Amino acid sequence: MTPTIAARRTGLGAPVLSLLALLTFSFSKALAADEPDLIFRRSTVFKLMSPNDKLATYGIDDPEVEGVACHFTVPEKGGYAGWLGLAEQVSDISLACRQIGPIRFKHKFEQGEDMFRQRRSMFFKKMQIVRGCDAKRNVLVYMVYSDKLIEGSPKNSTSSVTVMPWGATDSQVQKCGDFVQ
Repeated sequence: MTPTIAARRTGLGAPVLSLLALLTFSFSKALAADEPDLIFRRSTVFKLMSPNDKLATYGIDDPEVEGVACHFTVPEKGGYAGWLGLAEQVSDISLACRQIGPIRFKHKFEQGEDMFRQRRSMFFKKMQIVRGCDAKRNVLVYMVYSDKLIEGSPKNSTSSVTVMPWGATDSQVQKCGDFVQ
């Protein structure tokens, strides 16, 4: 018996469906392999009886390029819908990526390949950080944007990381163009 039919037969309806949706969403987030690290949050809109709206800053290492980390800031809706994970988050996302050690490419990658992906609403919206290579300048280029199933979002942010030696002992500087498929 499906959860919807069970909810109708027991007369519990919307509360049971909301609880099932919340559990499913929480479980799917728990299974995510590379969750970003929360650096800090700041409240932006005070709400008296429910959680505040916030800006949250996260950090994540590029899983395919050692020595590069990105930080992004996203708005997080408060209120009860935001607290339950049901609110659709806005698309304003900022991004900054930097070299944090010797840069070493683990594998070849495609231009515009996903580096990180995260849901921004229950069903239809996701945020993506994609990676590319400016081979002429030996620069990694990262872009963050959000998209919806029906309509995209023109809001985006770009950051670049020059592939350079890291300290006196790092004499082998790789060329990002050698690792683009």
